[in-house]
Amino acid sequence: MTEPIRIFLADDHAVLRAGLKALLNAEPDMEVVGEAGDGQSCIQAATQLRPDVILLDINMPHCNGLEALAELRRQAPHSRILILTMHDDAGYLRQVLSSGGAGYVLKQAADTELLSAIRTVYNGGVFLHPAHTKTLLEDALPAPLPTSSTGDPLARLSDRELEVLRLIALGHANREIADTLYLSVKTVETYKARLMEKLGLNSRAALVRFALEHKLLEE
Repeated sequence: MTEPIRIFLADDHAVLRAGLKALLNAEPDMEVVGEAGDGQSCIQAATQLRPDVILLDINMPHCNGLEALAELRRQAPHSRILILTMHDDAGYLRQVLSSGGAGYVLKQAADTELLSAIRTVYNGGVFLHPAHTKTLLEDALPAPLPTSSTGDPLARLSDRELEVLRLIALGHANREIADTLYLSVKTVETYKARLMEKLGLNSRAALVRFALEHKLLEE
């Protein structure tokens, strides 16, 4: 068996932490290794414990979640940080993404999304709610690099390349794409490189922007 995903909980509500701890520890691939009720305690403990994933609330005393996120990126760069909050706010989300956060989950949807979000960020992906993906990424990602001006760029892509591009735009890591399409990670990486070459792009962010602009997430 592989080692479980080591998770640290940071929320100022003890009852919520207890519920999350029970939920996560019930998963065979997850283990809660520590918890804190305020931002400063979270920074101190997580720096020592080096968890794989930190679940971080925004509203906490003694250093709020956004301040703690910035400090944790410096002191615990190994850890992937997932914001778990009641705030459905694009402004907060922009701050989370720009500060190096790996995802944003609303507490009201935690029972259906949290486990998937943890696995996604642990595997190197970024978790965003599908309903918000288009709006949030348009706001957060840089301007696209230019593509060829001749012809329909989508016509250059095979059906499988389009599938890979769409999954990339939805925030899936290479391993998740490989599992979804029954491919090897190496093959997914080859498709990604081929997409960049065909479309004249040079980053994952540019691929996501391209997919958004061509409405691939609306199909």
